Amino acid sequence: MTQMLRESTTVAIVGGGVSGLTAAMLLRRCGVDCVVLERQSRAYVEQRQRAGIVEYRGVRMFTDWGLGELLGSFPADNTLEIRVDGETRLLGRDDYSRDATGQAVPQQVLVRNLIGAYLADGGDLRFDAADVTLHNLGGERPVVRCGTPDGTRHEIECAFVAGCDGDHGVAAASVPDGAMTEYALDFGISWLTILADAPAPPHALMAVGRHGYAAQYSRGPRASRFYLQCDPADRPEDWPADRIWAQLRLRLHRPDLPTGPITDTEIFPLRAVVREPMRYGRLFLLGDAAHVISPMGAKGMNLALYDAEVFATAVRDFTRDGDDAGLRGYSGTCLARTWKYQEWSYWLSEMLHGMSGANSDPFRARLAQARFERLLASPAATRYWAEMMTGLG
Repeated sequence: MTQMLRESTTVAIVGGGVSGLTAAMLLRRCGVDCVVLERQSRAYVEQRQRAGIVEYRGVRMFTDWGLGELLGSFPADNTLEIRVDGETRLLGRDDYSRDATGQAVPQQVLVRNLIGAYLADGGDLRFDAADVTLHNLGGERPVVRCGTPDGTRHEIECAFVAGCDGDHGVAAASVPDGAMTEYALDFGISWLTILADAPAPPHALMAVGRHGYAAQYSRGPRASRFYLQCDPADRPEDWPADRIWAQLRLRLHRPDLPTGPITDTEIFPLRAVVREPMRYGRLFLLGDAAHVISPMGAKGMNLALYDAEVFATAVRDFTRDGDDAGLRGYSGTCLARTWKYQEWSYWLSEMLHGMSGANSDPFRARLAQARFERLLASPAATRYWAEMMTGLG
């Protein structure tokens, strides 16, 4: 007979990514006990490659909570170079952007730092949690069940469940049919992402024009993340190294582009998902479990950080003062920012992909060009850009 160990905590967090670990760190800072369950191994989670720019709002959040050191010493810069058929145009050089800079923190580095800090603080983080199931979410004391590698089953009774296990995780799947509305968009665009040991650019770079979309971002001083728009039917094996470097040189207008070993490639479609409300009973969805956003604009991780802070603050207020206003308002508060960021990412994607190559029809391309010229020429449009880039809009 399988042994069942019964436990209790205030918050059971399902998922040990950015949203789950950040929520756990903030809850511990508030004196709220929690357990984090992650189905993957620690080695897998710490090496999982993801893009990462922490906007100024997120940098300020970590600093305000006394956790600024978790962001490391990565560069702080809001400058974006957009290269249009080889002509450089710069954004993020205005006074507003210079005074409120984000940091180019690779997501796996932030995750490693969060794991180390949480465990050093005595946090309860369990990797290789198998067969996680959620029960009694509509009651006052939900139950989370899971298995461990030694075959033991755990039953954790809690006051709240934080679903932080992604778009296809058990948290979102545990919401009964009809209790949430899912809004989804397929952009009809795919990217090939390339991680390479190649020198990083001085600041973020996007290239648009007749050859198609490409981008390059720093992933540390000696590594770069590249993006190439590709056919949605493509597979990674359709893109050998020679083809990748040839297209990057062409689209980035860098015939002298330094190369290096390619360590990872992946093709993913640009898509967006929002689940409303972001709460069912005592289950609260955070990060990708609640919303998936196009990587254009680098807002996915920042939404996860925002959700974590709103959730942790709401639980603190309830457990310390009996004030449930934050819990009741959690979904509305987070969704207001979510939809603003979805609109921003959609606008940016339409503009830059609309200016890129044969995938654009002539009318769409001209609209995109008009948007871009207005962005460069209008102080009001530049201010909007800066507010969204910094997270202060």
